[in-house]
Amino acid sequence: MNDEFTIRAALETESAQIKELVRVVGVNRLGLSWERFVVAVNPAGEVVACGQIKPHAENVMELASIANHPHYRGRGLARQIIEALLDKAPRPLYLMCLTHNAPLYEKFGFRAIQKNLPKYFQRMTKFFIVAEVFAQTGEDLLVMKLE
Repeated sequence: MNDEFTIRAALETESAQIKELVRVVGVNRLGLSWERFVVAVNPAGEVVACGQIKPHAENVMELASIANHPHYRGRGLARQIIEALLDKAPRPLYLMCLTHNAPLYEKFGFRAIQKNLPKYFQRMTKFFIVAEVFAQTGEDLLVMKLE
């Protein structure tokens, strides 16, 4: 644990900070609801890392919106956010990430899957393939699952 930061459930007054942090780090900005977020807050009261468990149709749950401000990386905040979320999350639990982030999630037991994807992840994977033609990052989108 890092004594400089408080890891806790988000407050409604932090909604704008969460949205801005998600925008800054460039993760999916859809489905942001402050009520589902766990945040890391610095001594000045700023949200510097966050994440949520996002529900989808068919009772599918996703670890999502994991965002760590670039100035606060390397302090274990993303790990603490993920641990706090996983503590109460149902299984199975899914997530989407770019290939370079897979090792982080593998540490928590997530494994990449390619078959039997819930419909939401099927749609997002198809969308990513089209978007990748334009972005040309060279990365693949992975869907990962924790049993």
